Amino acid sequence: MMRTVQTAEQHRARFTLVGSGGGPPWGTCAEADGLFGRPQYRRYELFGWAPEDSGLRGWAGRRVWLVPDDEVLDPWLLEDARTLDHDLGPGGLLVSGLDDREGPPEGHRGRVRLHDGRRWLGACHEFTRVLPARQPTVPLVLRGLAPGGGLRARLARGTRSARDLEYAVLEIRDDRGELLTDLSMRARIAAWQPSCRGTGLIDLELDGGLGTPVPAHARPVWERWFAGPPDAPGAWARLDTCRRDVWLGLARDRACRRTHRDRSAGRTYELDGRHITDRPGLFLALGEAVNGPGGYFGGCLDGLVDCLRGNYGCTAPATLIWRDADIARTHLSHTLGADGRSRDLFAAVLGVLAEAGVQVTLR
Repeated sequence: MMRTVQTAEQHRARFTLVGSGGGPPWGTCAEADGLFGRPQYRRYELFGWAPEDSGLRGWAGRRVWLVPDDEVLDPWLLEDARTLDHDLGPGGLLVSGLDDREGPPEGHRGRVRLHDGRRWLGACHEFTRVLPARQPTVPLVLRGLAPGGGLRARLARGTRSARDLEYAVLEIRDDRGELLTDLSMRARIAAWQPSCRGTGLIDLELDGGLGTPVPAHARPVWERWFAGPPDAPGAWARLDTCRRDVWLGLARDRACRRTHRDRSAGRTYELDGRHITDRPGLFLALGEAVNGPGGYFGGCLDGLVDCLRGNYGCTAPATLIWRDADIARTHLSHTLGADGRSRDLFAAVLGVLAEAGVQVTLR
């Protein structure tokens, strides 16, 4: 088995297993195997594939929306989508990706167009979704766990019912002790043994693991945040769009658990626009402008509206000086919404800010 999180010295995280209903924790440790992995990617066989641009056939790692032509069914999202090198015959294309929560309609027959939020990739006259072969479940192993009294009692009983912890939550804290995020799971004790990491500590293996592990591509971003939130702006700037989304998710989780004191009205904020080349980059830069490195101030238009209503650090009226605004204008003025309709995200954000009483100066 691959060791997914190496040592406490490397990632400096703290893991606490608690019951979903609260109460004393089952235990706390500084190392977890099985946290990162490869989720179940579904495959789509696209028949009668007609690319919009022949140069787009090799796309990979994209967020791709599938939009039915009939407009009766809602579009659905494939995360981390990529084409696979398998021959389906003339006009065929094989695509893999992670379905969004809604997933595609079962048994749908009809033309479907695909886009990545910026441009149309192509269309097919029919598709088949192929469920992946069931992958072996990678257990979650909490190493060097200091068991709580409740867990020690269950281990002493040793019965089948005692091993079932039912629904539990794995709380993940950074090096500073601040809650970074949490993951829900169905926890059942598969095995345990004394740990070499200290007297009274155990290595606890949970049957079934996380169900859906954290995707492997998120690992470098998580490990950066394990050391605590960033202390300098723009630490996300060199990440690709996929990992920027991961960064934005962690910033959002952290912000939603903190109590924010709104600053007084009339303040001026400066937004560094040099790296705004995609949607997550826009909101990462905006979050840093308002709340500093690692800050959050919306992850989409609706999220921005919510933040402008208060409790996220900014009180209108206010002024935002947007430096190097032309970079965002170039990259975000011609985007596609989930439904494939053209939208100007740059102008939409300016409109939301203006309506809330934030005067934006573009430079």
